[in-house]
Amino acid sequence: MSSDDTSSDITAERLRFVKHKGQVIFVADFSHCAAKDMLFLMEQVKIIVARHAPGSMLTLGDFTGAEVDKKVATRMKEVLTLDRPYVKRSAWVGAESVPHVFQDNIKSFSQREIPSFKTREEAMDWLVAE
Repeated sequence: MSSDDTSSDITAERLRFVKHKGQVIFVADFSHCAAKDMLFLMEQVKIIVARHAPGSMLTLGDFTGAEVDKKVATRMKEVLTLDRPYVKRSAWVGAESVPHVFQDNIKSFSQREIPSFKTREEAMDWLVAE
């Protein structure tokens, strides 16, 4: 198996669109990811999100048990800033894995307020609520 096969497997497994109450949500599943995998996935997120119409996307990031170091936090800031025009609403699950100082920095830098929820279900309900 080549590393390209592994890359596309991790992308398909971790980045997907799901339907919830008739609306489509883009789920970025970073749960239990190593920092190097998170950096790879964030590049894919940036590419996928940029293909959509401005203000059209609902996104859910699951960070449960993820390894968020300074490099990952810096990349998250950049990707969230670049994604901002395309995203209508975002929510996080498992945000306690993201050190608080990084969360504050990410929200401040990207100028996005991203609420955190205990479960994916709660987050998805919030995302689709008008």
